[in-house]
Amino acid sequence: MNSLLITGGRIIDPASGMDAVGDVLIEGEKIVRVGKGLKADGAERIDAKGLIVAPGLVDLHAHFREPGREDKETVETGSRAAVRGGYTSVCCMPNTEPPLDHAGVVEAVRTQAQRAGLISLYPFGAVSKGLDGKELAELGELKAAGAVGVTDDGKPVQDAHLMRRALEYSRMLGLVVMNHCQDLCLAGHGVMNEGIVSTRLGLEGMPAEAEVVMVARDIELAALTGGRLHVGHISAARAVELVREAKRRGLSVTAEACPHHLSLTDEMVSSYDTNMKVNPPLRTRKDVDAVIAGLADGTIDAIATDHAPHTAWEKELEFDQAPFGMIGLETSLGVSATHLVKPGHLDWPTLIERMSTGPARALGLPAGTLAAGAFADVVLIDPDATWCVDPMEFASKSRNCPFTGMTLTGQVVATIRHGRVVYRHEPARVS
Repeated sequence: MNSLLITGGRIIDPASGMDAVGDVLIEGEKIVRVGKGLKADGAERIDAKGLIVAPGLVDLHAHFREPGREDKETVETGSRAAVRGGYTSVCCMPNTEPPLDHAGVVEAVRTQAQRAGLISLYPFGAVSKGLDGKELAELGELKAAGAVGVTDDGKPVQDAHLMRRALEYSRMLGLVVMNHCQDLCLAGHGVMNEGIVSTRLGLEGMPAEAEVVMVARDIELAALTGGRLHVGHISAARAVELVREAKRRGLSVTAEACPHHLSLTDEMVSSYDTNMKVNPPLRTRKDVDAVIAGLADGTIDAIATDHAPHTAWEKELEFDQAPFGMIGLETSLGVSATHLVKPGHLDWPTLIERMSTGPARALGLPAGTLAAGAFADVVLIDPDATWCVDPMEFASKSRNCPFTGMTLTGQVVATIRHGRVVYRHEPARVS
């Protein structure tokens, strides 16, 4: 059995409340001990002095595009991007071609991830057949095939009755229901946030209320059914307040926010750079501040990437014609550390909690801890390293990154999944 000893790092394990310098001993796929002065004859050794040693990051929201659009991303290339970003567990969305609306497709995607052998992949199944919002998919079969939740992400479930039924089944099956929270009647044909900037740029806007109205509806349906609701990519200030109120009411509601909604505003669209086009759109500074506050006080449980790869030719269209979406797996940690830890909004233990332990808890995934006996999913982070974002160096197939050329602080040094080093930025540290 192979052994790995990580020594002298700052161990941050939010699940146990640990934040201390020490060692982590791994044997095979499992963590066997965490402490100080650990010894292991014959073990491979990683000197983690000056580094943070944390549970592998968990992403609740990523698009791998396989099956159907392998020109944008595959399960393998998405997995490689994930481990470069420190992620060992990733939830993939069902809006593929064909969609993950039946057991066979879910099983096929999981098989591809097992072949790649880099991450633990947890698929979301579709709420409705064909993602058409009309008829429930076979949720029980999706759960049996390995789906951890259901969503029609990218297509809001407009039918309140259908959403009610999905939440009722979620309670029986132990699934999470996530909705793309947007009222399409209010959003219309908007391509960015509605406001002063959209007016100045002459681009059709979608009001924040399109998100707020849908979040409010889904929260009330969760209250009615007792179902398990997860609010995806929250971006509007009032929506954050609604989730906060739902938690005070004791409802089974969790939420996630994306790094771009924590760091960028609609002013960034002034360049007409289509890499800034995302749905929900970049909001105002007031919204960004509210999302950060919600993340800091625990209203928002997780940071999720909403990694959405597109080809270069698609993003080279005019702004109103280009598809929504930006990639984020390889920049998420750096963006979050730079815009949340560096200014003092969050400390490192809280950031790790929101990127690992929190998302794992939200979906009940076997991840997000360095406890003895747990799978050895670990990330090593240099909190002081600075680096310039260059998408041409990414493992992802796509390059639609809004942070190109930006200097970030905080970098992944190594990613370990089930006891195996699957990514290493500085091999000189390993002896």
